[in-house]
Amino acid sequence: MAVPDRSRCSDPSRLQALLREIEACRLCREVLAHEPRPVVQAGAGARILVIGQAPGSKVHASGLAWDDDSGDRLREWTGLTKPEFYDPEQVAHMPSGFCYPGRASGGDLPPRPECAPLWHGRLRAELPEVRLTLLVGRYAQKRYLPRGFARTLTEAVERWGGAPAGVIPLPHPAWRSRLWMARHPWFESEVLPALRAAVRDALSNADP
Repeated sequence: MAVPDRSRCSDPSRLQALLREIEACRLCREVLAHEPRPVVQAGAGARILVIGQAPGSKVHASGLAWDDDSGDRLREWTGLTKPEFYDPEQVAHMPSGFCYPGRASGGDLPPRPECAPLWHGRLRAELPEVRLTLLVGRYAQKRYLPRGFARTLTEAVERWGGAPAGVIPLPHPAWRSRLWMARHPWFESEVLPALRAAVRDALSNADP
């Protein structure tokens, strides 16, 4: 995953125009069972970038990223307060798929494949201050971790210390993550303290 070019100054007006373009996207209207509602959050000064999977039904209804139990758990993991988490000048949210993909048997459908190639590069280019990127779930990890880094999500999270600088892979904080954490106690004892320290460092005023 490329390190943001901090020598490049983001133009806030250009970023806001891009966000409006993303929010107006209706590319998948014909394949979704509901009206598209892209969910995104970003500010030119954001220090943390969260790349997740796709909005669930609750987030689709509210239009607010991680506005569900998974978001509560993710904030607990990171130590971020709700005001910090929803401050676009501190934290940017860029899901693998911007719209709720709909339901399948046993859970939601995968993120739509059109979103990341269309929007991710352009959005990341407008976030030069990002110091820490959280890859939440297997879809984000498959796209942004080096090829061959890990065969499974568990292996990717366990090898977090070997990820590219400024990148931490995490499991998806769905309710099933409680069962996963019980089977992998090293996540709570080793990864979460390091994650919280990295979050605080990313939001600090000092240059890394």
